[in-house]
Amino acid sequence: MDKMERFQRLPPVEPREMIGLWTGRGIPSGHPLDGVLENLGWFGKRFSAQMRADALLFHGGDKRLVAIDPARIPLRLALRFHKLGRTRAASNLFSYLLRRLRAKGPVASLKAVPFQGVTSAAMAHDTQPIVDHFRKVDDNRVMGAMVIDSDDRVYFFELERVEEV
Repeated sequence: MDKMERFQRLPPVEPREMIGLWTGRGIPSGHPLDGVLENLGWFGKRFSAQMRADALLFHGGDKRLVAIDPARIPLRLALRFHKLGRTRAASNLFSYLLRRLRAKGPVASLKAVPFQGVTSAAMAHDTQPIVDHFRKVDDNRVMGAMVIDSDDRVYFFELERVEEV
């Protein structure tokens, strides 16, 4: 069963069920971003009761999480040069730039959105043409499918709920 079939078989999740802190990991599927976020120190996502989201949380040193603003990331360039994103040089450069990429607040909205014939929780970025669609694996895990406008490829990932620290 391919990743999209697996995703499609999962039940929908309500936006309110997403509130909280989640740690993430990519699910390898041949997407250009496979392994890139992990190499850069991706932690996961945080969703607030106001249905807003810190879309990209990264490890910031000293056990801190840093929310970055995806508006500052040239998406098309990142997709084109994805192999560089898996290198040690990219990891080092990203950790150096992390403070400059910091978000000034939540950068996405959480809402119910139809995708592939099923309405489920989704996170729509404010400034990038990206929507992350979610389906429930169990009470503490969801599978995500990141879709970028005008790109047929889907990046799959899993989020697991964690306690706020």
